[in-house]
Amino acid sequence: MAAAPTRAEALSLFRSFLRTARQFSDYNIREYTCRRAADAFRKNRALGDAAAAAMAFADGKKQLEVAKRQAVVYSLYTPKAKSIMEMKLQ
Repeated sequence: MAAAPTRAEALSLFRSFLRTARQFSDYNIREYTCRRAADAFRKNRALGDAAAAAMAFADGKKQLEVAKRQAVVYSLYTPKAKSIMEMKLQ
């Protein structure tokens, strides 16, 4: 039986998601990644079963690796124009 992740490990994984999200140049993708991570962590917060928590943590690590790969791919094809959300008004 797998041991449940500690609170520190879970917070570390969450912070890693947020750091990875900052690597996306596109505003929409960046915000989607942050929102998706927060929603998943909120949903799994109340997992009482150690095995279920360990499975959710392992799935989160896999999703983090996917997000990191996607950040690299998106960085290769950055758009020339900024999003309206990132433009500064004069």
